[in-house]
Amino acid sequence: MQTLTASPELTASPSAYASNTAIGVSFIVPVYNEEDNVRPLVEELTTVGKKLNRPYELILVDDGSKDTTVKRLQALLPEFPELRVVCLKRNFGQTPATAAGFAQARGKYIVTLDGDLQNDPSEVPKLIDMMDTEEVDIIQGWRQARKDNAVMRKLPSAIANWLIAQVTGVHVHDNGCSLKVYRAEIAKDVPLYGEMHRFIPALASIDGAIIKEVPVQHRERNAGTSKYGIGRTFKVLLDLMTVLLMKRFFTRPIHLFGRAGMMLIGLATLIGLYLAYQKFLLGFSIGNRPLFVLDGLLFLTGVQLVSTGLIAEIQVRTYYESQQKPIYKIKAVLSVDNPTGKAC
Repeated sequence: MQTLTASPELTASPSAYASNTAIGVSFIVPVYNEEDNVRPLVEELTTVGKKLNRPYELILVDDGSKDTTVKRLQALLPEFPELRVVCLKRNFGQTPATAAGFAQARGKYIVTLDGDLQNDPSEVPKLIDMMDTEEVDIIQGWRQARKDNAVMRKLPSAIANWLIAQVTGVHVHDNGCSLKVYRAEIAKDVPLYGEMHRFIPALASIDGAIIKEVPVQHRERNAGTSKYGIGRTFKVLLDLMTVLLMKRFFTRPIHLFGRAGMMLIGLATLIGLYLAYQKFLLGFSIGNRPLFVLDGLLFLTGVQLVSTGLIAEIQVRTYYESQQKPIYKIKAVLSVDNPTGKAC
């Protein structure tokens, strides 16, 4: 791995980029070992940015590349003044890289794309126009005629998208498409951990974000190698459990754990009554019966689940009250002076 002398553009904090000119659009692209793609990527994004008729910035987040990606990006800085490069200390993954980009972004709208040039930047202007004219918080790309392997990429993706839609209630056909446009306040308010970047629409919907899915073009990869594989399907399933908990039970975990615990305690009680009937009225020995062991196991598991729910309730209250976070989001406040809530 090469040792680099970081320029100010690579190390400055978000506050170092304060400007009197309001940024209209922030492009955020995580890159990892994309040395042959970064120049054409920056050139395409610059061409598109100029068509937006508003100030824009390009934020490329290098996720610990081991090739010459960073050196090539450094060489582009004098040529493209809108470009900023955020270098992570190691390969953290796409979700942390995306979160780092969100933290640096100054634009009213945030556009995310992959660094492999399979997302077509020329789609961005029409998506920005939609954000300007429609009441929508997130525009999610839906890759048409997807240029990926059917077995290794398309089939697992279709299964994952179906599961995500069923569990979260957010019916998006292509959660894996990185081409998205966000209102900045929505993107910056979504907590990102693990590999949650593909669940941003579902997580944002918890706070009532309005999501629109738009068909977009998809292109062949011309350089570099894909960082995705069928193994990511299992990570999606695990992260989906977290999203389900956050969407349905985040502010009331006792309803999840307590319900399951009370069901087990109730079942254990019924089994206990049956065993007591056999022991005291029929005179059967129950001490060596598997059902007796199962009864005790069900009861103890039920108590543990209820206890877990109570502890989770305390943690949730600590989370909200320590940060003075409300458990709601206000869309508008209507009054006689503001009947439509436009100023909210």
